[in-house]
Amino acid sequence: MLVSLPKEWVEKNHLEKSTEVELETNENTVSITVNKGDRQSKEVVISYPLPQDENIVADITGAYLLGYDIIRVKGKTNIPIEDREKIRNSMRRLVGMEIVEEDSSNVNVQFLLDATTLSPEKILKRISSIALGMFNDISSALISDDKSNLQTFPNRDDEVDRQYFLLVRLIRSSMIDKRLATAFNLENIDVLDYRIAANILETASDTLVEIANSILHTSLSKNDLRRIYELTKDIENIHQKSTDAFIAQDRRLAIDAISSHRKFQKKISDIRSSIEQKNQLPIDLLDLIYMFERVSRSWSDIADLVKPIYNAQ
Repeated sequence: MLVSLPKEWVEKNHLEKSTEVELETNENTVSITVNKGDRQSKEVVISYPLPQDENIVADITGAYLLGYDIIRVKGKTNIPIEDREKIRNSMRRLVGMEIVEEDSSNVNVQFLLDATTLSPEKILKRISSIALGMFNDISSALISDDKSNLQTFPNRDDEVDRQYFLLVRLIRSSMIDKRLATAFNLENIDVLDYRIAANILETASDTLVEIANSILHTSLSKNDLRRIYELTKDIENIHQKSTDAFIAQDRRLAIDAISSHRKFQKKISDIRSSIEQKNQLPIDLLDLIYMFERVSRSWSDIADLVKPIYNAQ
C-alpha cells in the first residue's frame, strides 16, 4: 500500500525515509501517528502567590482534570505551611497524583499512572458499585435500629468524587489524544456519554448523603420509615439495569429500567394523593420520598443515554 503524505506535515513532524509511523483505520477514517511511544508529559506551572480570590486547591484540581501530568507550584517567596497542607490534602482527592519534589518555595506533583492501562468502563462500574452500596445501606437503615453505618457516607462520597475526577481526566485526555481514545475503544459520542453518566452517578451519590443525614436526624416514626422502605426498596433495580444497559449499550434493558422508574413515579403520585386527602402533610416524610425520587430519576437518566435501535432503510 502506498500513502502520500502532505509535505508540510512531513516536515513539521521531522519524518525521514526510515521513520516509522503507525497507521490506524476505522470505519470512515485513517489515522497516522508519529512516535507513538514518545508521548511527552504535559506540564503546567502555577505561580505563587496566587491572584486575589484564586484557590490553590482549585487550580491544582483544574490542572489535573485538564490532563496535566506535572503540576509545578512555583513560589516567588516561601509557600506558607497552611497552603502546603492544602496541596498535600488535595492529593488525597486526585487518583494517581503524588508530590515528587518539595522545598520552601516549590511543590511539584506528578501523575504517576499510565493512562492507557486505565479503563473508563471499570471506573464507571466502580462509581456505580459505591453508589449502589450506599443505597442498600440506606434501605437497611430504614428498618433497623442501628443506623451507625450511615455515618460513613461522607467518606464514601469522597471516594466517588475521586473516581469521578479520574474519569473526567481520562475523558478529556482522550479527546485531545486520539491514541488514548483508540486504546479505550471509544468514539467521540461515547466519550461524551461517559462524562454525562459519571456526572449523573456523582450527583446521585450526593443525594444519597443527604438522605442518610436526614434519616440519622429524623423524627419520623418507625412505621413511617418502614413505609418509605416498602416504597423505595425496589429502585435499586433501576440503578443496576441502567448501568448495565449503558455499559453494554443494551437498549431493551434500558427500556426496562425506564419503565421501572415510571412505575415508581406512579407510586409516589398515589402516596401524594393519599396524603392530600387526609389533609395532613408530614414534611419530613415527603422530603425523604422526593429525595429518593431524585435518585431514581438520576439512574433512569443513565438509561436514556443508551442509543436507540433504528431499522435500516
